[in-house]
Amino acid sequence: MKRTLALKELNPCLTCSLCDGYLVNATTVVECLHTFCKSCIVKHLEDSNNCPKCDNVVHQSHPLQYISYDRTMQDLVYKLVPGLQERELETEREFYESRGLRWPKKRLSDSENENSPAKKNKSANSYSNDACDYHRADEQIAIILECKKSNGYNLDQLHRKFLLCSVQATVMHLKKFVAKKLQISKPYELEILCNDEILGKDHTLKFICLTRWRNKETPLVLHYQPRENYDD
Repeated sequence: MKRTLALKELNPCLTCSLCDGYLVNATTVVECLHTFCKSCIVKHLEDSNNCPKCDNVVHQSHPLQYISYDRTMQDLVYKLVPGLQERELETEREFYESRGLRWPKKRLSDSENENSPAKKNKSANSYSNDACDYHRADEQIAIILECKKSNGYNLDQLHRKFLLCSVQATVMHLKKFVAKKLQISKPYELEILCNDEILGKDHTLKFICLTRWRNKETPLVLHYQPRENYDD
């Protein structure tokens, strides 16, 4: 016997209690399993260690290590709320364009024809999931990137150190990311470490998890520091 439900009956399960909107990049607190938009919960945990819904302590010192991207929940939200994914993509595209920036999810073929009349009439509906979110089908892993203090020579801490990456991402990708965020001209001037061990630039996050982070809870904790702190 089938029963039809109105979307409003499911809204309490599909919305973020911090922004009252539908979940975007749904992220779940590991301790209590409450789910929020990623940007909402990360911003909240910068000032508090407690879950905003039940007030339970997420973690005394590193709460960002105890939240995780919830792909299943996000897929459910996109399937149950008509047009939500397309509207989010369109909003994101307009955000980048209003600031004169290239939309990262734009396809190469679209970049070549961005001045054509057809481009102006193109909506987010024309972008397939594969084109809009590269490596979205890959296994994902949450990581924490922190500056390692040693020898009195320290880099700045990243303002946002919580990342969700494809397991196919390499150490070199992380070096380039940190270098860009900290305005370091040469990524090879950095070292990425796991458990105080320098990682090779071609190591993937999957390889690191299997060899250096086995049987440990995610997120994967990595450190970065200047290459000068090591002898060649």
